[in-house]
Amino acid sequence: MNAPKRPSGGLEGYAAIVTGGGTGIGKACAAELAADGAAVTICGRTESKLVEAAAVIEAVAGHGGRVQYVVADVTDEAHVQRVVEAALVPTGALNSVVANAGGGGGMGPMHLQNAAEFTRVLHLNVLGTLFTMKHALPHLVAAASSGADASFIGMSSIAGHVTHPYFGAYTVSKAGIEEMIRNAADEYGPTRVRFNAIRPGFISTEIMEGIPRESAVYTSYIENTPMQDVGEPEDIAHLARFLAGPESRWITGQIINVDGGHALRRGPDFSSFLVGALGVDVMLAKRTPSA
Repeated sequence: MNAPKRPSGGLEGYAAIVTGGGTGIGKACAAELAADGAAVTICGRTESKLVEAAAVIEAVAGHGGRVQYVVADVTDEAHVQRVVEAALVPTGALNSVVANAGGGGGMGPMHLQNAAEFTRVLHLNVLGTLFTMKHALPHLVAAASSGADASFIGMSSIAGHVTHPYFGAYTVSKAGIEEMIRNAADEYGPTRVRFNAIRPGFISTEIMEGIPRESAVYTSYIENTPMQDVGEPEDIAHLARFLAGPESRWITGQIINVDGGHALRRGPDFSSFLVGALGVDVMLAKRTPSA
């Protein structure tokens, strides 16, 4: 039985940014905000995906909500500045940011990590979040100073809290985002700008579709999730909407799991993806890949 939906609206006059808003969780967050009245600016690196997402978001927008997009790479500070400037156009202010852009890569044991790939993931997740926070903050502070709501939402992962062997820089970067959020909540508490982050578990997105449903990896996710299922992007979007709006006015510095209980157990087992290619001895650093 479906749970009853709450009344829509409540974000009329708000302006919001969702980075990585062209797909998956980001698109769902932007749609939720626009449906309740926010003027949402989405950004991403691929214009075709942004165009498709904007059409979907526009179709569900309500209460005066709307959407625009900016092609941008969050690891480029000048690009982030352009996104923030564009977000100010609809209302002249900025109330909420969902710093969702991010990703992983370079799976393998720590002793086989490639420095360039490790750094790329750190830059994407940590610096991308920092640049977004840095350039949005003056406008969020201005909104809060005028008596409006102001909220910054980081996108962490269960991998930033529960060990995920072989995930390389991804786990490190998500843990970094969490500490950045907590410190910002402490630093800017007097301004009334709130900082929180969401920890998604296994969510049915385009990226996770790459895990075959019959694989041992997929099984390990399900077995370690008490609710025995996979989450949907909308499950994350519902929390993002709450954290963006006035209903969460007294919540800051929190990292909130949306994972079906997965954090109560352990991370997934990706060893089956790697053992065949590397061998157990290489994975445990008992011999080199070339030996």
